[in-house]
Amino acid sequence: MAKFFENIEDRHAEFIEKQHMFFVASAPLRADGHVNLSPKGSDSFRILSPNKVAYMDIIGSGNETSAHLLENGRITFMFCAFDGPPNILRLYGHGYTILPGDAEWDELSIHFKLVLATRQIIVVDVDMVQTSCGFSVPYYSYEGERDHAEKWALNKGEDGLESYKAEKNRVSLDGLPTAMF
Repeated sequence: MAKFFENIEDRHAEFIEKQHMFFVASAPLRADGHVNLSPKGSDSFRILSPNKVAYMDIIGSGNETSAHLLENGRITFMFCAFDGPPNILRLYGHGYTILPGDAEWDELSIHFKLVLATRQIIVVDVDMVQTSCGFSVPYYSYEGERDHAEKWALNKGEDGLESYKAEKNRVSLDGLPTAMF
């Protein structure tokens, strides 16, 4: 039942824009390395063109996606319908990390409502889109966004956030450098 496409079509974009959450997957090249899968939300995903997307990445306890992209570029996004008709949509591609101060930052950051905890922007060139049935995905109701990251960032302050990133976000679980290294 899976269908494949070369780019994000209008109907795919409409589906993506309705989702409150998406998942990001990446992995190192080493067979014994850790595969990363992270949920994302907060209106942080943008379609820049039929074959280019970006998301605003918030400071977290690790920075696996950035490390994996720096090593091999591979990334997959997954969007699931938790209400309405069943559907799963995946975007496969290769990406890179943009940090504040990088040449592309000003051009890309205008697409987002930046918050204190914004760490970086992940940009991906999409080379394949896949849709599948999603028949076994359960129904869930969206109740709203959590404010924990915002409160945490305000409590840390700018200097505290920089220290946290230096301690937690420069190297992956497998010892790979991130774009912040």
